[in-house]
Amino acid sequence: MTDRKDMHAEGTRNRAAGAAKELEGKVRSKVGDATDDGSEHLKGIGQQVKGKIQQGVGKVQQNMDDDEDLDRDA
Repeated sequence: MTDRKDMHAEGTRNRAAGAAKELEGKVRSKVGDATDDGSEHLKGIGQQVKGKIQQGVGKVQQNMDDDEDLDRDA
């Protein structure tokens, strides 16, 4: 079983990395728009989605840690 601190830290890392990936995707999408490159625009959107998913995974990891805290308190 993963240590609670490790789980929370992993969740934090995933949320931060996901946010960075989402931002990078937004920029890539805008560059695609500016250069009239539909492929680049779509790659940017895909990257945004991957970032949002990674942030969601991180949030779940952090919530799992919080739920374990509640179980211990009961």
